[in-house]
Amino acid sequence: TRGIGIHGPVLRSQRHALTPASFRCVLDHVSIPVRDVEASARFYLDVFAALGLREALRYERDGLPVVGLSGPDGFPHFWLGTATGAPLDEVHVAFTAADRLSVDRVHAAAIAAHAEILHLPRLWPEYHPTYYAVFLRDLDGNNVEAVCHV
Repeated sequence: TRGIGIHGPVLRSQRHALTPASFRCVLDHVSIPVRDVEASARFYLDVFAALGLREALRYERDGLPVVGLSGPDGFPHFWLGTATGAPLDEVHVAFTAADRLSVDRVHAAAIAAHAEILHLPRLWPEYHPTYYAVFLRDLDGNNVEAVCHV
């Protein structure tokens, strides 16, 4: 039978055959609306510093700040822009961690930032045998994750 895997459709019989080398991302970048770009940028930079997250680009759109954050590659894959209009729906974003220690460091930084921890760092074998992650809420209530696949 077929199901939706963490990176698209997979055969259920293949779910546990996934390896980090088999992951191939097709996303170039993601942008999320936030209430306060400056506060959110500080939150992400502080909490995900262990993953090498840093500010890569900043500009204004209609007089409001837009901030692009990057990992070690320097490319702004994650964007924060000012929310306008209706209330925000929850977004789920997962950032790749190099190792389990980095996930644990994100957890510690999230606690220091008084973030709500949704799920403590642990293995999630239902995703695949080496999926190790922490889940937390950002300042706008989004479900944000740091995940390691080794």
